[in-house]
This record gives sequence, C-alpha cells and structure tokens, in this order.
Amino acid sequence: MDNHTFFAATDAVAGSVALSALAGIVPLAAFFVFLMGFKLKAHTSALLSVVVALIVAIAAFGMPVGLSLLSLTQGVAFGLFPIVFIIWMAVWIYDLTVKSSRFEDMRVIFSKIGRGDKRVQAMLIGFAFGGLLEALAGFGAPIAIVISMLVAIGIEPLKAVIVTFVANAAPVAFGAMAIPVTTAGGLTSLDPTVVAAMAGRQLSVMAFVVPFVLCLIMDGVRGIKQCWPMAIVLGTTFGGGQFLASNFFAYELTDVVACLISLICGIGFLTVWGPKTPAEQASAIDADSLTLSGRDASLALFPYILIVVVFAITKLWRIGVDIPAALSSTDLKIQWPGLYGKLVNEQGEPITSTIFNFNWLSNPGTILFFCGVITVIVYVAMSTKDRPLSAGAGFAELFIGLNRMKLSYLTIAAVMGLAYVMNFSGQTAAIGALLAGTGAIFPLLSPMLGWLGTAVTGSATSSNALFAQMQSQTAQAIGVEQHLLVAANSAGAVAGKMVCPQTVALAAASAKLDGGEAKITAEAFKYSVGLLALMCLLVFLQSTSVLGWMVV
Repeated sequence: MDNHTFFAATDAVAGSVALSALAGIVPLAAFFVFLMGFKLKAHTSALLSVVVALIVAIAAFGMPVGLSLLSLTQGVAFGLFPIVFIIWMAVWIYDLTVKSSRFEDMRVIFSKIGRGDKRVQAMLIGFAFGGLLEALAGFGAPIAIVISMLVAIGIEPLKAVIVTFVANAAPVAFGAMAIPVTTAGGLTSLDPTVVAAMAGRQLSVMAFVVPFVLCLIMDGVRGIKQCWPMAIVLGTTFGGGQFLASNFFAYELTDVVACLISLICGIGFLTVWGPKTPAEQASAIDADSLTLSGRDASLALFPYILIVVVFAITKLWRIGVDIPAALSSTDLKIQWPGLYGKLVNEQGEPITSTIFNFNWLSNPGTILFFCGVITVIVYVAMSTKDRPLSAGAGFAELFIGLNRMKLSYLTIAAVMGLAYVMNFSGQTAAIGALLAGTGAIFPLLSPMLGWLGTAVTGSATSSNALFAQMQSQTAQAIGVEQHLLVAANSAGAVAGKMVCPQTVALAAASAKLDGGEAKITAEAFKYSVGLLALMCLLVFLQSTSVLGWMVV
C-alpha cells in the first residue's frame, strides 16, 4: 500500500481492538444522546453525529480528511438515491389514494376483512400484507405504506409505528427478493441456497412469535387471550411458508410464498371465526353500516395490487425475456471519484463498496414511480363527483409530499453519511471485531453484529455486507458451522431495523408524528432487544447439541 491509500484497521487506536471499538461507538452513542438526552430534532442530531463521526475517523482512526469527507458524500448520495427516492415514490402513491378519496374505501375494506377489529387488522395489514410489500419492494416502502394504512383505520399513530416495525421484522432478511441473504452468500463464498435454508430455520421461529407480540402491542394480555387463534393461524402459515420456501423451493420467493399463504389462510379463517371486540378496539369505521361497490373496492385496492403485480413481473419474469436481468443491465457502476482505489483491504486491493450502483431503472423507486403514473391515469379516468382527481392535482401531490417530508429526508441522508464514515474508517468493523473475539460464547452474540449493522445502516443487506465475512471466519476459528453464523447475522439484522435512525425518521413522517422520533425510538427499542434476545438464544442453542439438529 502506498501513502495515498487507507486501510481501515480494527485496532487503529493504540493497537487495541477494545479501545478502537470504544472510540467507534462514540458517534452512534452521540446520536442517541442528542436525540433522546437533549431532545434535539432528528435531523439536527444526525448532522451533529456526522461531525462526531468525522472527528473520530480522522483523529482516532487516522483516516485522511479528504477521504473522510468523500466517504460522507457517497453515504449522502446513497441516502438520497435510492433510499429517499424509493420512500418518496411510495408516499406519493399513498397520497394519491388520499387525494382521490379512495383510501376511505380501503379503510372500509380492511375493516370488513378484519371483522371490524383493529387487532386483527393490525396482524393482516402489518404482518401479512406488509410482508408481501417487503418481499417485492423492501428499502422502506412497506413501512411508509403500512403505517399510513394502520393510521387510516383508526390505530393511534405511535402504536401503528410499533406494530409496523415489529411486523416488518419477520420478512426483512428475505426482503427485496432475498437480496440480504444472497449478499451474505456471495461475500463469504458460501452457497446462498444453504445460507437461506439456515436463515429460514431461524426466522420461521420469529415469524411464529410476531403475531402474538402484535396482539400484545395492540391490547396487552387481553389482546392475546381474545385473538390467539388468529395469531396461531398467521404465525404458523407465515413461519411455515418461510421454512418450506427457503429450504425446498426458490429461496428468492420465500417471503412471497409465506405472505400469500398467510393472507389466504388468515382471510379464510375469518369466515369461520371472529374475536370478541371491545369498543376501544373497534375499527374507526362501522363497516357494516357502509356499502361499497365492486368498482370502488377495486379502485381502492388498485395501487397496491398494481405494485404487487408490477414488482412480481420485474423481479420474477424470465419466460422468453429475462426482465430482471434486462433491467439490471442498465445499472451504472460508478467508481466514486477520489475514493475508489484509495480505500483498500489488507491485500492492498480497492474495496468494492466504493463503487456506487446507480440503478436508475431497476431500483424499486423507479418501478414505484411508473406505478404512480399509472395510478394517476386510472384515477383521473375513473374520477367521479365525490371522488375527483385531475392529472395536475395528482402530479402535484408528488411535490407536496416531497416538501412535507424534507426534514425526514435530510435526516436519512445525514444518517447514511454517518454510516459510511463509520464503515469506511473502520469504526463499525472495530466494534464487530471486539464481539468476534469472545470465542466459544460468540454464537450467543453473533446476531448482535447483524443488529448493529442494520441499526447503523438501516439495511440488512448492508449489515450482511459488513459482517458476513467476519461471521464466517469466526465460525471457522471456533469450530462452528459457517452457515449458522452467517445466517445468524441476518437473524439479528431484522431486529435492528426498527431502531435505525432513518427508519425512525421515515416512520415519524409517515405517521405525521412531528418531532416524535425520540418516543418512537424509546418504544421500539424494547421490542427490538426482545426479538434480538430470542434470536441470540436460538442461535446459541443451534450451535450446541440441544438444537444442533436444526443446522443445515
């Protein structure tokens, strides 16, 4: 390596991994102190934390000032595209249904499906339907859409956020057509189908538990007592679908299979069973007193059915024309100016994460944009006196939503900048290296690395990119099956997303909880840690003779 390159060492501070990890956690801790201690706005906390991360990178980890600032720019760019772009488009589609008064019809539909019980609706919308959106789109879109839908049927905004966060945890590892699992396999040179099979044997357990947690969030112990049959049906079918698809079918379709099975079985079960619904858990709409024509029902559901169909085609269609490959072929791989070739690994080779993927056509945001355009065309064509929408008003909502959420988008861009500075300087890796040095007890802590990666980056894919190789190497060193710990990274990653600052910012904006980031974080943290503890215990037992039979 020459003097113009930088290698992110995990023992950069006084040759000590422990001291390096301690220094590395300072920016992340600073963010939460600013946000929850000083009660600053999320975007202010994020911007201040970026400054802290830059200082630590330069002063403690020895990263050149120029490379530190360039790392920040790549992170901000990634935050804006594709993340903010995807969220912007998803929110636009929701805003179109509101502007055209079609979302009122959707509230009636889901009230009828859930027999007017908000607890059942939370499970159906948040868990099964939201999981389907996560399977096909991912990257924040499902969270924005599901929170808005739950608020619309009368669930309190904060409760809607926590329900969405917990429900979204189960499908994340196989989200966006299982990109996180594929990434983990590719980086470790392990067969991704085996990694996926192992992940399915872990996350199916979480999937079974999640509906019961949703009942608890919605209505405490009474919610479990009154809605446990539905929780069992959804948990069993979703978890069973995950296990079967990831082990015996195409693992890329794991969430699609699991969600479709749970939706069909859940709706079918409601034809023969209904909960006893307390007054305060009744939907905001008395669906029985309202009628809805088939035309209005179809138009209310149209944008979401369109999303599912279009994403299924663009992600799965390979008959005659390989559409996913054709779209991906348009991706532009940009070597980040001034950064690529300057950040290197131990062998002195450029790290591939300094290549920016400008997937202008294949990314979910572009696909959502076209879904939005089609929605505008259909809603304008089907406009009525009581449900009016003009083309101008429809496209105006695109920019109205952008202005409304501008501070949330600033937060997301800043936090991604923070993540890139921490990652490229070695701060996050130092924290991971410290955990990896725990030896035989490491399987108990293994999911924590995945949790940390997602908590910082907001992406299970990024978490796997950061820690999968470390998980694999540590497994070899301590004599544990590699696939187990690589999959464990994904198992922990799903719980980290709900405390990720940019996810919290997105949720606050979607639920219109201005300045509510601190409350959301505090409430979400206990559920995040609870699910993480479940995965830690499961992985540890799988590494022993107790549950060793579950290992692929």
